[in-house]
Amino acid sequence: MASRGLILLTFSLSLLLLSCSSTQAQLSANFYSSTCPNALSTIRSGIRTAVQRERRMAASLIRLHFHDCFVQGCDASVLLDDTSSFTGEKTARNNRNSVRGFNVIDAVKSQLETLCPGVVSCADVVAVAARDASAAVGGPSWAVTLGRRDSTSATLAAAEANLPSFNDGLDRLVNLFGTKGLSARDMVALSGSHTIGQARCATSNIDANFATTRRRQCPSAAGDGNDNLAPLDLVTPNSFDNNYFRNLVQRRGLLQSDQVLFSGGSTDGIVNEYSRNGRVFSSDFAAAMVRMGSIEPLTGSQGQVRRVCSVVN
Repeated sequence: MASRGLILLTFSLSLLLLSCSSTQAQLSANFYSSTCPNALSTIRSGIRTAVQRERRMAASLIRLHFHDCFVQGCDASVLLDDTSSFTGEKTARNNRNSVRGFNVIDAVKSQLETLCPGVVSCADVVAVAARDASAAVGGPSWAVTLGRRDSTSATLAAAEANLPSFNDGLDRLVNLFGTKGLSARDMVALSGSHTIGQARCATSNIDANFATTRRRQCPSAAGDGNDNLAPLDLVTPNSFDNNYFRNLVQRRGLLQSDQVLFSGGSTDGIVNEYSRNGRVFSSDFAAAMVRMGSIEPLTGSQGQVRRVCSVVN
């Protein structure tokens, strides 16, 4: 009986490994080489134009990919508008009035639909856009594997449960990323995308003196300024570099979820390393983005290729 059980277990594990390998095999860097050979250049051109128009858009597009992959996998579910049959992810507390760049993705997708209708998925557009946005502001580039399909539904509850919050503690962040197959080092590297972009002034709640200083520097057009924006990196807010980690070492992280990465915990050493060596950070960031982009993709006959990213075909 023991021998038979071992054989069955080995067979089951073999099937699982074969299934995982099959899924990953369907993602490849040259997925559109014959069906839409100009897809990548079209996306790159659209993203460069958008970032030239608004530098902050680079951070928004990287974040959009992140918020997509952490809910249901990298399936473009974050792009779906609410319908009568489901409430999607756009109004989740960590997306509402925060996640942006939908118009950029829509514009690029429209060009692709003219070029090669029904071929390039919205999920792949989001993944490639994040890479091209990083490169457009001096950040690293990486080979994006392609072949993701788009989901036909989205869920608010999943977004609420899976997206990290600006006030999360270190243990919560490490555990949350771990459930996605990402290490603590991946988590710190990906957090480094906060070297560009902005956040609401009200979220400054680490060092009292620093938070007060940042709030004074926030635009004063609306109310007390808490709903206005402040740069996440005060030193070089529009360049992708390792100043974010230098800021953390100096206890000048804007968000609680930033500063907890350097607060006497298990990730202090990684932050110190990245603060001293920008090349290591860039390399680790690129590798982490590749791993994140491979979270539970829909492939093969799963899902669909949406013609318009905000609605199911």
